[in-house]
Amino acid sequence: MRTAKWMLLVTSAALAIGLTACGGNNNAGTNNNGGTTNNGGTTNNGGTANNGGANNGAANNGGANNGAAGGGTVDATAAEAVYQASCVGCHAADLSGGVGPNLQKAGANLSVDEIRTRIENGGGGMPAFKDQLSAADIDNLTNWLASMK
Repeated sequence: MRTAKWMLLVTSAALAIGLTACGGNNNAGTNNNGGTTNNGGTTNNGGTANNGGANNGAANNGGANNGAAGGGTVDATAAEAVYQASCVGCHAADLSGGVGPNLQKAGANLSVDEIRTRIENGGGGMPAFKDQLSAADIDNLTNWLASMK
């Protein structure tokens, strides 16, 4: 009987941790980067990256990605901050997946609209983020993921 209670406790704890990991954050309407645009760099208006270099379509360099697939511009630093705060628990820091699917080639497998719809409405075990992230954060994250090919 004692073993059964212990197993129930361990199972309940594991379930609680697993469910909260994909819950995202509750920072509705925030940009998750301390309130600054592009973390002190130039705004995303002419191809200037935050660290002085053009991104030319690649992500994860800390700068702006102004050549995103899908037609929108990307502030990669802000997108990565949102990803770290809301997505990494299920999709891993390197986008390789785990609880959620691998996103390393999300832009090659899904259209911009499909990516945006999944972020906003969730589905297939993923929670909806339309009430947790601002429209600007969703657009930026969508375009950042669409650039992953």
